Amino acid sequence: MLIKYTINTLIYVFFTLVILTFSFPASSELSVEEIIKGRKALFSKNYSTAKRVQAVASKGDFEKAKSLMLEMSENYKILIDYFPENTQEGFKTEALPIIWEDKENFNNLMTKASTDMIELTRIIEDSDDIRGTLQKFMWANCKACHSKYRAPH
Repeated sequence: MLIKYTINTLIYVFFTLVILTFSFPASSELSVEEIIKGRKALFSKNYSTAKRVQAVASKGDFEKAKSLMLEMSENYKILIDYFPENTQEGFKTEALPIIWEDKENFNNLMTKASTDMIELTRIIEDSDDIRGTLQKFMWANCKACHSKYRAPH
């Protein structure tokens, strides 16, 4: 019994450490360049995924749309860790300094965007106005972030 308990504990600790290791991609092991390029890639991926969500939801393929929404939700959670203090400048970042000055609100916006995507998976099929629902739960978050936290281009 004790051996089984010890082995289960070791397995649990091992997997917890693995998860923690990969949950913080913006750790000190990554260079500033890798972090900035990584966050830009995730935002770009979410944008292209959002366009796909709109296309497939408009065609009534709600299962595919939901899968993409969940992917976007996870990306928003990950993005919170992609803004350490040392990544405010360089490598063509479009992030404005207010992100770090107002970090709590920025993080809350990323969390809200993630939560809204999950909510969207619950209501999209029953929506009479798919475009309006997508605007409220998906595109509005993009606009809120870009208007305050991203340099215009």
